[in-house]
Amino acid sequence: MLKLVLLSSFVGVVAGVVAAICGVGGGIVMVPAFVMLLGLEQKQAVATSLTAIILISLLATIKNNANSFVNWPVAISCALAGGVVAWFAADLLKVLSNQTLTRIFAVLMIAFGVRMLFQR
Repeated sequence: MLKLVLLSSFVGVVAGVVAAICGVGGGIVMVPAFVMLLGLEQKQAVATSLTAIILISLLATIKNNANSFVNWPVAISCALAGGVVAWFAADLLKVLSNQTLTRIFAVLMIAFGVRMLFQR
């Protein structure tokens, strides 16, 4: 149990740093770490990372707002649209296999990574 807590805490530290400086952390850090380090299945890793990112995002948002970095109209419209769609899309976890979810995740990470790599 202690090992689980320590590994989870380490993943949280890395995710917190990445979230704070890159605006990401849930999917990019936590999901792979939960699967590879903690042995969670993909579905459980996705759901667990979304739960953990609530506090990480809230605290980073408070700090980023204090630094005047938040564009509130963009954040609110994106959050509302994304939240509504995520509510319904979360049911896909029930019907898609762990293998399919892992492949979708990997393809998206590669596609966005390559795109960002070649942006100016």
